[in-house]
Amino acid sequence: MNRSNNDPQFQDPWQAQALALAMALQDAGVVTTAEWSSALGDAIKRARAAGDPDKGDTYYDHVLVALETLMHQKGLVAGEELSTRKLQWREAYLRTPHGQPVIIEQ
Repeated sequence: MNRSNNDPQFQDPWQAQALALAMALQDAGVVTTAEWSSALGDAIKRARAAGDPDKGDTYYDHVLVALETLMHQKGLVAGEELSTRKLQWREAYLRTPHGQPVIIEQ
């Protein structure tokens, strides 16, 4: 993906939040820089092998996969809990009117 100097770094706020979470996990010592690099690299390799054309527009999807993988490996979240939370977010997103905050009902 080509960007000019005037283009925003992130197309959506969640992209910045995902990278901020990765940095926070590293700053807190939960994940090392090497672990983060490896997890992100592995996510990108798996996506390429699955047919991702790697044009840059799916980079933040790979960031999420890497975060999910590390959180599961480190025992920060159980696989079932992560699946449930993802489903809750999807359902909340789909029922939320455009421009309104997404709220997960507890």
